[in-house]
Amino acid sequence: MKWETVIGLEVHVQLATKTKIFSAASTAFGAEPNTQACSIDLAMPGTLPVVNEQAIDYAVMFGLAIDAEIGMTSVFERKNYFYPDLPKGYQTTQLEKPIVGAGVVQIHLDNGDSKSIRIHHAHLEEDAGKSLHEGNFRPGVSGIDLNRAGTPLIEIVSEPDMRNAQEAVAFAKKLHSIVTSLGICDGEMSQGSMRFDVNISVRPEGITELGTRTETKNLNSFKFMEEAIYLEVERQIDLLEDGGEVIQETRLYNGETRKARSMRSKEEANDYRYFPCPDLLPVVLSDEHVAQLRANLPELPDARQARFMEQYQLSQYDADILSTDTSMANYFEQATAKSGNPKLTANWVAGELSARLNAENISLEQSPVSAEQLAGLIVRIADNSISGKMAKQVFEGIWDGQGDADQIIESRGLKQVSDSGALEAMVDKVLANNQAMVDDYINTDPDKRKKKLGGFMGQIMKASKGQANPQQVSQILAQKLNEML
Repeated sequence: MKWETVIGLEVHVQLATKTKIFSAASTAFGAEPNTQACSIDLAMPGTLPVVNEQAIDYAVMFGLAIDAEIGMTSVFERKNYFYPDLPKGYQTTQLEKPIVGAGVVQIHLDNGDSKSIRIHHAHLEEDAGKSLHEGNFRPGVSGIDLNRAGTPLIEIVSEPDMRNAQEAVAFAKKLHSIVTSLGICDGEMSQGSMRFDVNISVRPEGITELGTRTETKNLNSFKFMEEAIYLEVERQIDLLEDGGEVIQETRLYNGETRKARSMRSKEEANDYRYFPCPDLLPVVLSDEHVAQLRANLPELPDARQARFMEQYQLSQYDADILSTDTSMANYFEQATAKSGNPKLTANWVAGELSARLNAENISLEQSPVSAEQLAGLIVRIADNSISGKMAKQVFEGIWDGQGDADQIIESRGLKQVSDSGALEAMVDKVLANNQAMVDDYINTDPDKRKKKLGGFMGQIMKASKGQANPQQVSQILAQKLNEML
């Protein structure tokens, strides 16, 4: 039997406000545990929450960016459940009247296809705290850090429109690109700024009825999400083909062990006993305010891609890679402004630089090679001061903190020889010292002579210690050999 996978995502996006959604406590990352949780975050008696206006604006900006319906009147509700890191015993969230309604996100797949993923809604809510299971605690005891309690989130809920892990990852990356381009989220997934809950079910091909779904929670990387989907799809298919049934449940995935486990049976909305929060009035937006937010939206990924293609004459593939990530787009434009060579800059940013960042598992913000330094390297490649092979050595030197391109070229004596007279002398010397190779070239079938040039090139580059301009050498060598025929 052939199976079809059905995937929907719930994405928690931490909003980049300086204070929490209902209090003035700081949202800064990395503080000592329990130093940024105030009495309002803990719902102590006599305290009243006040809505963070910036959080409201950020949620509306997201809705506008995906052409969604904006909830001109939205209502906060209490979602009641017990969890150790939820000291209030409820979460303040939205259900019946969310701030963002139905919208759509366009994704682009590696095979060149595009697909529309529908957004059911996006709502504002507060984050819970964090349970700590490793630390200097008594045996059998966990710690609770409430710094994150009350941090503003938007939860983006998709329709079940994705059919495989690749589509889910493309959708997640597109959301990441949108929220970071808007500036409403820093996108640091390792710090919990974006977390993905993946709802997965399978059904026989041709069947329209949805299968029983499971939810794998709190995935904080695209890689882990992809792995978790593959694992869960395989588990469900094996279970069904063995005559079993899928149980609706919440699951967890461990990216280090690449194993998943059941966490709890899945709750339904009525289990949470939602009711309107008595401490918060409905949020009412004016048409003028929404219009102002719309007018001030920054450039979004799709518009940036189109601009890169027009302004810099980049291919759709290169423009897509460079426009998806806001940091990379800014880095590319800064480097291009200095190098004056957008195509070569694009190749190096998307190629050598990105590969090294991935290998070192660091972000572009942590790159030891600045945009200005990369531009300096590209200028020297473009003016034939160094070859492509030399450029990689120079890049390594910049990465290791040995200076900029000109300093490394000078200190290592890497400057490429492009003087035609000097190159002709090198070629003449190699031909004179390798008469047997010359005779072999002359006596070889004309259609096969091109393959013989490599031996001469190797000798010349060795004689020049790799500093001869290979393109010029190739032209001079071909000309001189042809004159001997």
